[in-house]
Amino acid sequence: MHSKLDNLPVFMEAPGTKVLMQQGWGGITVAYWMMPATDSRPMLKGLPNDSCPAPHWGYMIKGSMQITYDDGTEETISAGDVFYMPAGHNAISEGEIAWIEFSPEKELQMVLDHLAKK
Repeated sequence: MHSKLDNLPVFMEAPGTKVLMQQGWGGITVAYWMMPATDSRPMLKGLPNDSCPAPHWGYMIKGSMQITYDDGTEETISAGDVFYMPAGHNAISEGEIAWIEFSPEKELQMVLDHLAKK
């Protein structure tokens, strides 16, 4: 399976935010996220440990995110970085960000269902 990035279905669109997402690729969801400055903590409140329970693999295209893991460790993922984020994290960015992400469908769906209720 393959797709041009721009051909992924629009999952969400709001001022300054666009998420393209395709599920059903061998249990993996591929997503392209474009967002303004953001703080995931309020959005993820209510999930286990108030953090994202899905691991992610990806590539940061634009900007940077400061990641805080449940164990207290922190790291910064910047444009040009490939990354793996284990389950149990939050992210903060101070400017516009864009990244491609690959995540297990089941764990990501828990996050998406939670966000839909916000």
